[in-house]
Amino acid sequence: MLKIGISSYSLSQAIRTGKMTIIDVLEWAADHGSEHVEIVPIGFSLDDDPALIEEIRTKADRLGILLSNYAIAANFVRDDERQYEAEIARVKKHVDIAAALGVTRMRHDVATRPAQETTLTQFYADLPCLTEACRQIADYARNFGITTSVENHGMYIQHSERIQTLVDEVDRANFRTTLDVGNFRCVDEDPVAAVKRNLPIASMIHLKDFYYRPSYRNPGEGWFQTVNGNYLRGAIFGQGDIDVWEVLRLIKASDYNGFLSLEFEGKEECEYGTRAGLINIRRIWESV
Repeated sequence: MLKIGISSYSLSQAIRTGKMTIIDVLEWAADHGSEHVEIVPIGFSLDDDPALIEEIRTKADRLGILLSNYAIAANFVRDDERQYEAEIARVKKHVDIAAALGVTRMRHDVATRPAQETTLTQFYADLPCLTEACRQIADYARNFGITTSVENHGMYIQHSERIQTLVDEVDRANFRTTLDVGNFRCVDEDPVAAVKRNLPIASMIHLKDFYYRPSYRNPGEGWFQTVNGNYLRGAIFGQGDIDVWEVLRLIKASDYNGFLSLEFEGKEECEYGTRAGLINIRRIWESV
């Protein structure tokens, strides 16, 4: 049954300032009706901290909320074979952390490059090494019953067709995509069309909204640019310029039956932005 909840990333502003710990995030999520929490180690670390891993797992169990996903950064574009193998080994250690948390899903990044090197030609040149790394990690994760995934973000492996191509090439039943409905905007893809394209290969869905302005209307401070120079700014879900009504309608009409995870990255205070976004998700979901 589909479950609605939050990514701990939504409250990372409060974690970074020391206002909240990851345990506080779990309590906050439960207090606001989240059915699950996605663990993203920003503002805290689970590396070599089994006590905190166990505390998170125990606390979530006591609160009656699921731990849905574990998400980390990774980059398999390396200067030499030794660095490449070391990165694969590092990500496998994070699979161990995911298993200790008791999650069945784990997202790891696959590649980042400078903007001038993010061409389609470069993607196909990198594809064999990215494919092999993802296969090794998915095969390792299968021993724990974990499905690994790549998210559409980072400006390089972000286009819906690049995600599809990588998933197809890896060719593992437990390698899918964490589908972020907003991030397609960063590479100037229409979110509705891109969501429709990648829904069949999604193991996890991030719900995010953005304000959008064209390149000739620079809105000033607080915005960032897409690959083609248009402007984006994080919004409370349901208040931005993405057609989240149609996105949620597509998800509801699909065979997807996993987790919906709110990712708030707006300029508003994070507790307010996350709470308002959760309310909008539930309200819009019921209306579509």
